[in-house]
Amino acid sequence: MVCHFIYLKAIFERSVGRSQTSSSSRVQGEGGNAPPYAGSVYVERPAMATTTADRRMIKLAMSAPYLERDEEQALAQAWKNNKDQEARNRIAMAHMRLVVSMAGKFRNFGLPLGDLVQEGYIGLLEAAARFEPERQVRFSTYASWWIRASIQDYVLRNWSIVRGGTSSAQKALFFNLRRLRARLARGDTHLTAEAMHQEIAAALGVSTADVRTMDARLSSSDVSLQAPISSAEGESSNRLDFLTSDAPLPDEQAEGSIDGERRHHWLQAALGQLNEREMKIIRARRLAENGATLEELGAVLGISKERVRQIENRALEKLRAVLVGKTTDFAYA
Repeated sequence: MVCHFIYLKAIFERSVGRSQTSSSSRVQGEGGNAPPYAGSVYVERPAMATTTADRRMIKLAMSAPYLERDEEQALAQAWKNNKDQEARNRIAMAHMRLVVSMAGKFRNFGLPLGDLVQEGYIGLLEAAARFEPERQVRFSTYASWWIRASIQDYVLRNWSIVRGGTSSAQKALFFNLRRLRARLARGDTHLTAEAMHQEIAAALGVSTADVRTMDARLSSSDVSLQAPISSAEGESSNRLDFLTSDAPLPDEQAEGSIDGERRHHWLQAALGQLNEREMKIIRARRLAENGATLEELGAVLGISKERVRQIENRALEKLRAVLVGKTTDFAYA
């Protein structure tokens, strides 16, 4: 934050110093070609808490000179054709007030203003790099889309530790839910929560379940599992202590592993008592993932399916006799 602010301050002072004489009339006259965001947004919103660094950045942004349409076009051509970094910086610095204005609209998400401005500045530089002056549109109109997209992406990535709003519909829901909910509440005070969710879902083209889930997320904040909880007895614990697991207990896991290994050895020993044909039938019928049919085995072995069934039953009796001799508990498990 500090390094980025020093960089902005240096460019601001250099740009303002070089353009102060040629642009003094534009700074004094706010009509004509002055963009609609010329005024300081933060005078109108005194409740927004800002740090000293934020206030200095805002002051520098608001003191930057405006650009006339012809001057803006010339600078854009210089950057596009000659890669003039100074021209790009002058365009960007002249529109930093737009970044500050749009960043202020996202303060309700609880993120630092300085971070929002920096993300907006990244979008502003991206817009300056992609701007096509031959289309004869003002740079502020084009840059506003990139600034808003950059800030919105930052908010989605940092508002919660759980990433949300990955699709365009989800992003629209995230950034418009509060506004639509407030508008509906003002229009009809007797509107139920479910009816409100249905109205919002229809307006944004999402499901009611998505609106309900997003409303719950926006109505609460992330809670750390390490957050302390005080009990009535005065004992201190955290939320992690109250989470239950469906996994087996350690002693149950050890017991299952030992028993499984023991049963595997017993089964291998029992299979060793079978002859080659019995082993082949048992493996194909009982141990394969997709067991073969009696007809299929009869065709392979050259015998009838009834004979295959008889051999299979005899092999199973052999296995049962061996395993019962190993342990009675295993035979009836």
